[in-house]
Amino acid sequence: MGPIDLLYFPTMSNIQQRIEQWEKMVRESPDGMAYFSLGNAYRDAERLDEAATAFTEAIKLDEGLSRAYQLLGQTLIQLDRNGEAGPMLTQGYAVATQRGDIMPQKAIGSLLQKLGLPLPQVKTEQAEVPTGENQIIDRRTGKPGTRMSDAPIRGPVGKFIADHYSLETWREWIRQGTKVINELRLDFSRDDHQAMYDLHMLEWLGVSREEIDAYAKTCEVK
Repeated sequence: MGPIDLLYFPTMSNIQQRIEQWEKMVRESPDGMAYFSLGNAYRDAERLDEAATAFTEAIKLDEGLSRAYQLLGQTLIQLDRNGEAGPMLTQGYAVATQRGDIMPQKAIGSLLQKLGLPLPQVKTEQAEVPTGENQIIDRRTGKPGTRMSDAPIRGPVGKFIADHYSLETWREWIRQGTKVINELRLDFSRDDHQAMYDLHMLEWLGVSREEIDAYAKTCEVK
């Protein structure tokens, strides 16, 4: 089991710890990702009303968080609030489609079908073509950026990042990640702290571990 995997098997003790950490972060430095992570922790603790509120706040602060729409919709359905779930999922489907967030788009589409709602017709802008071999269309921004010369970290996650994100976006994450480290007082000698950092990184980039694993199989990355 690797560092990222640890948070996929949460115990009640580390769930409560995560809740307290993210509650502290949204008080001291509120942003969309902090509320999104708090919502995830509330969901793991089965505190669904609070999770729905946190995901709603995440979307208010960052309308591009397609996973927040997905998890908000799932949570509202669990709460039998289907009338609220439908519009949020419809909006989230459009966001995920426009951003190229494949896994959230599919998941939101399934939830809309479960509710008997149609998939919205979304027009997507054609991505700009890189002007040189050292450029890449950045998945997060949809614009050309500088291609990284090497994977920024080892393994499948690093390969995925190098093949889908620009150097500029990675540097932006480093700044955001430093904020996470400082706010949560993360100690990388602890696997659970490393896992929390990694999970926040994937959420910020807008990619799921499942999507990375699927990509790794096509590239034969281990």
